[in-house]
Amino acid sequence: MVKFKTITFSEFTVKELYETLQLRSEVFVVEQDCVYQDIDFKDQKALHVLGYKNDKLVAYTRIFKPGDYFNEASIGRVVVHENERKYGFGHDLIKESIIAIEKQFNTTTIHISAQTYLEKFYNTHGFVKSGDGYLEDGIPHIKMLIN
Repeated sequence: MVKFKTITFSEFTVKELYETLQLRSEVFVVEQDCVYQDIDFKDQKALHVLGYKNDKLVAYTRIFKPGDYFNEASIGRVVVHENERKYGFGHDLIKESIIAIEKQFNTTTIHISAQTYLEKFYNTHGFVKSGDGYLEDGIPHIKMLIN
């Protein structure tokens, strides 16, 4: 079972921020073998959805209000620790992120830039592909929306 909390950038403790950056680096840079600039000065505008299992950060997203990243509200940096994916925590994380957007930003329209291989995963949450695929940091992505 994962317990979620949503915080602003200024509400991060040093420990939480370090754990978040470590998890993002572990998955997006090391596991996916993708050299890119993760620390992009967008975290300060985002709300952060953190998922803990037994006091260990195992799941994370950052969410943006409309206009701060895309025209629509958005979810990004979706990550679940590799050892925890088999438990369905990714689905819990997306559900929690959608609820946070609806509650915090009063909108149900959400835009994501999804890795192409995850299209069916996001379809199960109501996201629909919009447009052609593209490369982002050398990885195939697609634009997906919930309206």
